[in-house]
Amino acid sequence: MAVGEFDLIRRHFTRPVRHTALGVGDDAALIDPTPGMQMVVATDMLVAGTHFFAEADPRSVGHKALAVNLSDLAAMGATPRQALLGIALPSADEAWVAAFAEGFAAVAQRFAVDWVGGDTTRGPLNVCVTVIGEVPRGEALLRSGAQVGDAVWVSGVPGLAALALAELQGRCQLPAALRADAHARLHSPEPRVALGLALRGVASACIDVSDGLLSDLGHILDASACGAVLDAARLPWPAPATDGVSDALIRQCLLSGGDDYELLFTAPQSRHADVAALAAATSTPLWCIGEIVAGSGIALLDEGQLSRLEPRGYDHFA
Repeated sequence: MAVGEFDLIRRHFTRPVRHTALGVGDDAALIDPTPGMQMVVATDMLVAGTHFFAEADPRSVGHKALAVNLSDLAAMGATPRQALLGIALPSADEAWVAAFAEGFAAVAQRFAVDWVGGDTTRGPLNVCVTVIGEVPRGEALLRSGAQVGDAVWVSGVPGLAALALAELQGRCQLPAALRADAHARLHSPEPRVALGLALRGVASACIDVSDGLLSDLGHILDASACGAVLDAARLPWPAPATDGVSDALIRQCLLSGGDDYELLFTAPQSRHADVAALAAATSTPLWCIGEIVAGSGIALLDEGQLSRLEPRGYDHFA
């Protein structure tokens, strides 16, 4: 028996809400903003063949679809509240939809996100999610606050997702222990929501690493009208051993690979101890990898030599 659009929505996309006045069921949701808070809204689209393989596990696609959007809220220091899902499906494959919805709903449950609506249509496989969060008025983390002398920090190990993609493309073979971490980062990224909340009042600027560390650092530098020097000796290197993977590929993935959804931020040198404490408080590895300087662009200090780096990363139209 064929499954219709509204059956799919009723069976798989309708969930109870916790902090929303009205969820799925009417023409639109009703949301009561918390007094004293600003709403933070972000949207991301995931297209089969561009952001995920068409044959990917639908549960991981559902996980990733919401997680990458929550990463944008984390980069703003916002508490996630609601999500809307727009999805185009080649056919009403209920097994695929059920698994996708399970992955999406699991992330929503973990981060107390109300799933409040969206749209479903026939078309090439495409997922578009809009998330709504809130932050105390005037406390949002922006890209434009970096100051000369600030330290540059990054969470986790950027480049793992790019290494997983490189292996899938046949460009390398990862050691077993590293393979598990890298593929988890590519297929099921973890948004750094707790870290983003903790960085309010500590970080001077913040962005999530979606298109590559250099590219996303470049966005902070452009918005803040300054430059940066990174220290090669302090860049987080994947562990355990990376036998069989060239150092050149690792560095390329670390600096220019996307899809990690780590947080890249700046903070005054005087807050160094505070940032280190946040690493323990949020169970998040944090690395101080450089410093904000006057001027523009990014340079790398490597064995006493400074070299200019191009802020390259993923670009849909490059």
